[in-house]
Amino acid sequence: MTETKTYPLRLPRSLKEAVERLSKEDGTSINQFVATAVAEKVAALRTATYFAERRARADFKAFDRIMKRRGGEKPRPGDELPARRPRGR
Repeated sequence: MTETKTYPLRLPRSLKEAVERLSKEDGTSINQFVATAVAEKVAALRTATYFAERRARADFKAFDRIMKRRGGEKPRPGDELPARRPRGR
């Protein structure tokens, strides 16, 4: 990190106790635990935005054309799909 800022954080007591317990189990400080949790949330939101933007640019007609075309090569040895297993096992 090149720069850090202090941010006073108010948590409900039960949440703070859970963070204390989990950070201790994880072997990290509360600060590190919270920073990691925030980073994970930011990454998840950015990922959702990324896929939404990609979907908006998708050309589904072109996709359908490509998927319906004939020809191509047979799978090479080792490229076969695995045998399907019955569900529930």
